[in-house]
Amino acid sequence: MKAQAILDNAPRHATAAPSVSLPARVRIRLWDLPLRLFHWLLVLAVAVALITGQLGGAWMELHGKAGLSIIGLVVFRLVWGVIGSAHARFLSFLPTPSRLKAYLTRRWRGVGHNPLGALSVIALLGLLAAQATTGLFSNDDIAFSGPLFALVDEALAGRLTSLHKQFANVLWGLLALHVAAIAFYAAFKRDNLVKPMVTGWKEVERHQAPPADHQNASGRKGGAIAFVVALAVAVAVVYGVSGAALPGSPAAAAEPATATQGKPGW
Repeated sequence: MKAQAILDNAPRHATAAPSVSLPARVRIRLWDLPLRLFHWLLVLAVAVALITGQLGGAWMELHGKAGLSIIGLVVFRLVWGVIGSAHARFLSFLPTPSRLKAYLTRRWRGVGHNPLGALSVIALLGLLAAQATTGLFSNDDIAFSGPLFALVDEALAGRLTSLHKQFANVLWGLLALHVAAIAFYAAFKRDNLVKPMVTGWKEVERHQAPPADHQNASGRKGGAIAFVVALAVAVAVVYGVSGAALPGSPAAAAEPATATQGKPGW
């Protein structure tokens, strides 16, 4: 009886709930649709520009159109880097000294572009902007000239044409480094950088994932209005540098021709 009383008076502990094992990796939304479209359209435009530049001749007209496309895409990216979604904004991945130090000492825990990748992005955007801009004033002394060639004298056009060709060689080198870095990450770090740029989603370690409220807030940035603004700025810049509004351009010359159409020539 005493033993039973002792058992009855013994403190009763609640049965512990079974622990739930959380997955080590989670899936997050990384790259938005406008950024992914920009990336792959830029790949296409750069490929066309480089190939047609090598072919020359009748291909130079397409080369010029590819150059204008690159200008529009770079301008779009610059605007989107200010008003786009969180991971697309330059402030989120600028390679500051502290971020570079953290990355080199293996303490960087961000998502998106790492500091070295950010340096590559900035270098490529800057070089493409310089390359396309010099092309606007270039002249091959045969049959092709840039849309703004008439705005500069022959000596300056010659220097810009020379720079345009030199920048092309540097661009080949940067693109080779870019592709090599992607291959290195895939082979040695098991990090597929291409797939998120296609799907927009990336798997990361749980401790790297931003909080849910941060992800929701990020998704609300860079909406339809921001996209329209960035696109409008890009289109306006392309129209401005295309030479369409310059006196003597085909577009400008079409207006007088249309106005006098059907009138007698005397």
